Amino acid sequence: MNTLTASELCLVIDPAILGFSDTSELLNQMVPWIGQERAQTAAYFGLGMAQADYNLFVLGEVGSGRSSLLEEAMRSVAAGQPTPPDLCYLHNFEVPERPLALYLPAGWGRKFRLGMARLVKTLLTEIPRQLDGPDFTIEREQLVKAHKEQETLAFVELEAFGEARRFTMHRESGRIMFTLRDENGRALTDEEMLALPKERRLEIARAEQELLTGINQYFEKIRGMERVLDDALATLARRVIKPLLDRELQQTRSCFQQMGNDQEKLEAYLSRVMEDILAHLEVFRSSETEESSNETLLSVVSRYRVNLVVDNDGMQGAPVIVENNPQFRPLFGSIEYQSENDVLVTDFSRIRAGSLHSAHGGFLLLHLRDLLTDELVWEKLRRFLRNGLLQIEEPGVAFAPIAAVSLTPEAVKVTVKVVLIGSRRQYYELQEIDPEFSRRFRVKVDFADRFSADLGTYRASAVFVAQMCRDHGLPHFSAAAVALLLEQGHRAAEDRSRQSAVFAETGALVMESAACCRARSGRLVGVTDVEGALAARRERHNYPQQRLHEAIVDGEVLITVEGSQVGQLNGLTVVDLGDHSFGYPVRVTARTYAGEDGLVSIEREVEMSGPIHDKGMLILHNYLSSLFVRNTPLALSASIVFEQEYHGVEGDSASCAELYTVLSSLSGLPLKQGVAVTGALNQYGEVLPVGGINEKIEGFFNICAASGLTGDQGVVIPHRNRLHLMLDRQVVEAVAQGRFHIYTILEVTEGLELLTGVPAGQADKNGLYPPGSILGLAQTTLQNFRRACQAVDVKPAPRLR
Repeated sequence: MNTLTASELCLVIDPAILGFSDTSELLNQMVPWIGQERAQTAAYFGLGMAQADYNLFVLGEVGSGRSSLLEEAMRSVAAGQPTPPDLCYLHNFEVPERPLALYLPAGWGRKFRLGMARLVKTLLTEIPRQLDGPDFTIEREQLVKAHKEQETLAFVELEAFGEARRFTMHRESGRIMFTLRDENGRALTDEEMLALPKERRLEIARAEQELLTGINQYFEKIRGMERVLDDALATLARRVIKPLLDRELQQTRSCFQQMGNDQEKLEAYLSRVMEDILAHLEVFRSSETEESSNETLLSVVSRYRVNLVVDNDGMQGAPVIVENNPQFRPLFGSIEYQSENDVLVTDFSRIRAGSLHSAHGGFLLLHLRDLLTDELVWEKLRRFLRNGLLQIEEPGVAFAPIAAVSLTPEAVKVTVKVVLIGSRRQYYELQEIDPEFSRRFRVKVDFADRFSADLGTYRASAVFVAQMCRDHGLPHFSAAAVALLLEQGHRAAEDRSRQSAVFAETGALVMESAACCRARSGRLVGVTDVEGALAARRERHNYPQQRLHEAIVDGEVLITVEGSQVGQLNGLTVVDLGDHSFGYPVRVTARTYAGEDGLVSIEREVEMSGPIHDKGMLILHNYLSSLFVRNTPLALSASIVFEQEYHGVEGDSASCAELYTVLSSLSGLPLKQGVAVTGALNQYGEVLPVGGINEKIEGFFNICAASGLTGDQGVVIPHRNRLHLMLDRQVVEAVAQGRFHIYTILEVTEGLELLTGVPAGQADKNGLYPPGSILGLAQTTLQNFRRACQAVDVKPAPRLR
């Protein structure tokens, strides 16, 4: 057993070794990946791999800088990569429901959109002007005149046909009227016709039927002439307008050369644009006063628009996208709809790109927790990573309350490096449940929770503080204040040789310390400001700790810190509330009897203990048996309980205290109540380190200090925890003054001697312990228990419940 000195209880960093007087001297330095060299190497390796499936999964604690450092790395790598192309969606003239996708070199998408808009503007002006021009008018009139002459000739032939049958004809409102006349050319009335002989009436009826047939043939002939005229006029209009279109479209074509595979697609699209314009020339001549004609014109020219969904004009390098809202539409793109006459309608111009489209050729950072909130999003992302094709779709349209006109835009090939941020638990769970996960995310970027500290990491941490002060407009920190921040990093890591890698906590303390400095109108943040920020933080978060402390001081929770008691000891436990952790003592008691029940954990009996605590009890049982089983097979009933513990027990750090209470009860030797114990036990009696050691010690110290330190109080901790000590200065001062003590033990029996003042005892070759020793007295009690059981014919059957 060792008694620690004050110098062994806390690491104190000398500000002089940091090499600066305040952090303003460090602004010209860059912040490295402090303590994350492994993660840095993995990140840059993965970001530099151009092959598919080398996506990155970043795992580590929240606040370790995993998001900000990866974003910084992505931007660094992206700056040296080529700028990816723009993405446009165009009208599909063959199948309008399937818009075409077109990649254009960066910046050309905007040129193409402007070029097509300029084309439409030109057409709206030039087509009517040319179709109303003198050349077109003369040729058109000639065609119309020829048509009229042919139509007149046909009517003359029809008139001659009618006159041969004594009918005269004339045209009226597009109809042909005819009248029967007599030999003198006079029109016959109905009465006169009825007075004619029957044979004559029959002749007239046959003649009339022949005339009607001739009239029908005339109209068919006229309709054919009109079709010929329309075709001739359309051919004339196309012949007049085609040079204009060739000239305008050639300007567009000349801007887009050597585009690779998409050059052919662009050429085919422009050819279809020309065909469509020539097929709808009459629309461009519609009267501006006709509302329906204007709607038709707008409908036609809207086909020639360019929907530029990804515009990389002016971008240098590859894109870096951080998607903080990875829902279906923001991530994969969407199609907007508009309600018209109770029908949802849309077209290619309402297609919107998602983050994956925007990240093509670059990097996309996502948080796994956000993705897993929607199973549909995760499944679609998995499919995309499998084939690299991105299809924009609206999964909810089929279930819309009103009918919808849906689109199926052309799927595009997207090359993107996905950086997925999650926890270690999520990483290993995905590996187990998703066979494809490891194949798609081949680069594991593992951020450390803590790292080995040296002068280099101290300097790097100081640079981090300096840049926080610059970026947030905070007063700079003195070297002494930075040293205290570094000490807090060691305390967070529970290690004097390592710092915590969770720099978000350091950043929060920097902000709060600067606020304290400003409150006193200081120019430089000093030690008192950092201490004030720590005290204020405790004050904000320690209400549960205060209530428990008051309950102990007021006697509501029974804790004795003076005197000695048999079978009773103060164990140490820690409560982690997430935003605040604190330690407090809990009374552990044991009662032993002759019997066959073995060790009974009351917490386990009522299902208030966790598996780790139950494991510790089994280890304790086996160790206790190994001490006496050679000469004294256990005939024991023993109950162990954490007094006034109503919220459950987990962990094995109280197994040493539980053993001491059992041996105290067996030996009848009292245990010092002013010395609390923490430590886990293995089957060979070695004491193992435990967590929360600083909070546990400080929690017991505060209770002792509230009652008045006697100089006999202290704690027993595992020797292997001595390097984890970063105790509060009040504790260190009390130890330095001899008013509080911290003892370390390697073997469990060392603590027995301290707590009882009696030697533990060493077994001889026959397995017997010296009389008067702790284990000797316990052995005698167990022998008496065995004889008592045998006297009533009870077969010992020790067991642990």
